[in-house]
Formats: sequence, C-alpha cells, structure tokens
Amino acid sequence: MTTENPIERLTEARHEFGEHGGVNMSIEVSTAFTVMTPGTMPDLFEGRKAAPEGCYLYGRHFNPTVFNLGRQLAAIEGTEAAYCTASGMAAISATLFQLCQSGDHIVSSNTVYGGSYALMHDFLPQKSNINTSFVDISDLNAVAAAITENTKVIYAESVSNPTLRVADIPALAELAHSRGLALVIDNTFSPLILSPAELGADVVVHSMTKFINGASDVIAGAICGTTDFIQSLMDLHNGPLMILGPTMDPSVASQISLRIPHLALRLSEHAKRAQYFAKKLDDLGFDVTYPGLATHPDHQLMNKLHCEDYGYGAILTLDLGSIEKANDLMDLLQNKYHFGYMAVSLGYFDTLMCCPGSSTSSEMTKEDLSSAGISSGLLRMSVGYTGTVEQRWQQLAGALQDAGLMS
Repeated sequence: MTTENPIERLTEARHEFGEHGGVNMSIEVSTAFTVMTPGTMPDLFEGRKAAPEGCYLYGRHFNPTVFNLGRQLAAIEGTEAAYCTASGMAAISATLFQLCQSGDHIVSSNTVYGGSYALMHDFLPQKSNINTSFVDISDLNAVAAAITENTKVIYAESVSNPTLRVADIPALAELAHSRGLALVIDNTFSPLILSPAELGADVVVHSMTKFINGASDVIAGAICGTTDFIQSLMDLHNGPLMILGPTMDPSVASQISLRIPHLALRLSEHAKRAQYFAKKLDDLGFDVTYPGLATHPDHQLMNKLHCEDYGYGAILTLDLGSIEKANDLMDLLQNKYHFGYMAVSLGYFDTLMCCPGSSTSSEMTKEDLSSAGISSGLLRMSVGYTGTVEQRWQQLAGALQDAGLMS
C-alpha cells in the first residue's frame, strides 16, 4: 500500500508569516478579541459566524497561534482540520465525550496507554455511564464480537503501548464503518510513520508531548478529523473542548510549531538507531520486540502500512523475565554507563527507559496486564539520537555484561 509522504502535505500547506513580516508566525497572547461592529459578537456567540474564519471570540474557543499549529497537524495527518489541546489525555477525553453519550459503548484495544485505559475502564463508566470492552485489537473476530447495539467507537493505538502491536487500520475502519461506528486511532508512537486517516480512521489523536514536540518540556495534545468534527468540539453549548476548557497556551503552540519542520529528521534518526539496537539484541538472542524485525508478528503489516522514509519507530522492548533484572539493567544503563534515563514518556532526544507494568501501564489490573502480555520484566526503551550509534551500543553492551545478561 503506497501512502503519500506526510511531509509533502505539510510543505504544501500555506505558511503563516508573523504580524510584522517575521518568518515565524507571531504569538497571539490575547485571551479576548476585538470585534469591529456590535452585531458581530452575538453572531459569534450564536454560531452564525464561525471562528476562525475572519473573527475570533475567546482564547478558550479559538486562538490564532493554536489554530496555526492545528493546521500543521492536519497537514501531517491528512485531515480537513485539527485542534490542539493542553494534553494528550485532553485530546482523547474530548474525542470520546463528543462521540459518545450516556449509555453508549466503546470497543478498545486491550493494550493502550495506562491513562487511556483508566479513562475507559474507570472514569467513563463511573462518571458518564459509558462502558468499554477491551479486546485483542489484532483479532478482528474478537473486535466484531464485542460490538453491541450501543457501541459508537472502536479505539486503538496505531502501535500499541507498550507491546508494539500494529493495528490493521484499514481492516478496523472497514469493520467500524460497516457497523456505523467511528474509528479513533492514537498515533502518538508513529507520527509521519503511519497516516491513520489516510488508512480509514475517522479521528486521529496525539500526545504531542512525545515525538512531535521532542524535548520533554511541554505537555500537549491534538485531535485531527473533519472540519465538522473539530467545530463540534468547540461548540459553545456542548463542545467538550469549549465547555471543559483544556486550552493550549499559545506560547506552547508556537514552541511546538517551530519544532515540526525538523520532525522528519528526528524521527528518521530515532528509527535508524532503534532498528540498529533491536537487530543487535535479536542476533544475541534477547527477547526483543520491534516492528522493524522480521520476527515481529506484525512486520509485514507494518511494511504494508507505513511510510518507509521514517522507518519503524523509536520504541523497542526487552523482556528480561523479572522486574529485578530489568531494574538492575536500567540502573547500570543510567548510573554507570550514562546510556539514558529512567523516566516515563518517550520521544526525547536522549533514551528514556521504564518498566511499563509498574509505571505507564500500572493503572491496569493484574488480569488485564497479563491478558495484554505486559510482564513485570518488560523494559520499554524510547531510543534517543544523542552520541554516536557505536558509542551507545558499547554502553548498552557493557551494561548487559555487567548485569550478567550477556557474556
């Protein structure tokens, strides 16, 4: 399956100049916006004139700087529109609130980020009477069997956190649309690498905290979809982004916007190094999971769906059998060999390491962790691009030897 390079869409999008002709767009810090005639304000409030088509109302609704970043995300994802939020969880929450009403049902992958799991497993049932069935998203028969008359959404991650299974987005889209459902894909692990909207997804969400921003210094999210859907999220009466207020600060939007032009370069180098380490570890007989390895169960699917210019992503996992062995290795990697940092999150320019079962997936029950294949000894590594590849491999190999995991 040949897909368009997302960067080509981005470069074709119109660039916004600064207020005084600067090559970068100005940061609009106003919370309120002037209208030129008295009749414009009630038109805006009553929805007869829609921002941002010429007029802005209030910073919680639309902001020019945040809107500009949304245009960049829409270009990357190939959607009509996008809007940016204060966090990835705000993007996910707002999307599900907009697509579901009380009494509705979601079918979700059983391997998702712990915060997404807690939202669907605990928060939505208790607060909104919206329930979720968690299934193996790679088993289309299981997904179909979980659909009820109240189901409104199929939810999955393009590459699952932390098991790195690849969602068959075209097949999921066909199933969802045949039942009148929306397919929502979290593409946090694979911006540019996968284009879920082009593959059939209705809504694409991101935690831009990760790769899109790339410096682990701001929290941010994005929702990409049709213009009608994005406008509905900002509706003055029942739009979850407008009413609940997870507003992105315009300074954050400007900061991220200036990093998007080198996103492709960063992702390519992340993936190149992850592929190198994964292959080395696999050759040595380690239980390593990486979509770029021929041994990965979804390697052929990934080859079919991804944009090959950006490789197979920056994330790999090592199953070391026990939390003790994983902790020993991380301790050596950080504190003796200076290979990376023990920290949650991903997409940073240095390598970040954690054991998801006791950190980023710790919201899950023991039964659900087991069902998802997340063992206590599973070590997730977001491979950075600082230093040289050879230097970093020598550090990793030295730590493996010191930990008694490699002779």
